[in-house]
Amino acid sequence: MIQYFTSNLWLIWIIVSILCLILELSSGDFFILCFAIGAAVAALLAGCGLSLTWQIIIFAVVSALSLLLVRPALVKKLHKPHRERLSNAEAMIGQQGRVSETIEAGGFGRVAIDGDDWKAVSADGSAIGQGARVRVVKMDSIILTVEPINNPIDNNAVE
Repeated sequence: MIQYFTSNLWLIWIIVSILCLILELSSGDFFILCFAIGAAVAALLAGCGLSLTWQIIIFAVVSALSLLLVRPALVKKLHKPHRERLSNAEAMIGQQGRVSETIEAGGFGRVAIDGDDWKAVSADGSAIGQGARVRVVKMDSIILTVEPINNPIDNNAVE
C-alpha cells in the first residue's frame, strides 16, 4: 500500500487539498483555503512526475503566495465592510412607533414598536397622546424614552 501511495503522490495531495477545503468550511476566514490551493498545485506537479522535494517546496511557495495575494483579495471582496449589527437596546434607538397608551406628563405610558408594547416616558417630560407617532431616543432597561415625531414617516414604519 505504501508503494502505491509513493507512486501516486498526487492522490495524497488531492486528499490534503480536500481536507483543507472541508476545514475551511468551518472557519470561513480563507486561511486554510490557501493551503488547499498549494496542495492542489502540488498534486498537479506530482501528476507530472516532479520529485517529492520539489512538490513540498512548490506547496510551501504557492501556499505562502496565496496567503499574501489570494486571501486579502477574497477577504476584501467577500467580507465587505458593513455597519456593525446592533443588538438589544442599541437596536431600539431610532426606532419609530405609535403611542398605544397615553404617556402622562412626568409619568409613563406605552408605545407599540415592531408588534411589541413597551413602557415609555417622554424625553422632555411632556404628555404624548395615544396614537401619536414617536421615535426612541434612549432605552433604560425595559423603559423607552421617546420623543414625538412631527413630520410624517414612511410607510415602512411599524405601528
